[in-house]
Amino acid sequence: EVQLQASGGGEVQPGGSLRLSCAASGFAFSDYTMSWFRQAPGEKPEWVSSIGRAGGAGIYADSVKGRFTTSRDNAKNTLYLQMDSLKPDDTAVYYCTRQSDFGSRGQGTLVTVFS
Repeated sequence: EVQLQASGGGEVQPGGSLRLSCAASGFAFSDYTMSWFRQAPGEKPEWVSSIGRAGGAGIYADSVKGRFTTSRDNAKNTLYLQMDSLKPDDTAVYYCTRQSDFGSRGQGTLVTVFS
């Protein structure tokens, strides 16, 4: 069974940082590009970033480019999202997914950026 569990969310003031993790199991993690999505209350899901199977530089939505960094540790079957210079508009539930398939998401983690 494919399982993706995001963690590391919380409440932070604007300008702050958080590091999200996503623990993957039930599939060959290193065989898949992985992505982050987010969904704000009442909004459609928004793609945030993706990273290739071997890691390296990720690709990012314009809304987070230069502030967020995605990485992965294939030995630990874990995906990461380092979020810096957070803004209130970053408030959302964050999910990790296999490739860019939002339907593959598991449990998300809530990030709240407030003044």
